[in-house]
Amino acid sequence: MKKLKITLIRSRYGRKPKQRECLKGLGLKKIGQSVIRDDNPMIRGMIRKVSHLVKVEEIHE
Repeated sequence: MKKLKITLIRSRYGRKPKQRECLKGLGLKKIGQSVIRDDNPMIRGMIRKVSHLVKVEEIHE
């Protein structure tokens, strides 16, 4: 199963509430923080909503 490493690269402050909720749902709080999540449509949708704030890398396991 593929996993995604998601890193917050831009601040969440000053963003729309829906974008902040997506970051919270992904588990990202601080700039530079990374999380590993399963690759599924729900996570991909959240990433698409905040694509300008995060960096995404695929991890093959």
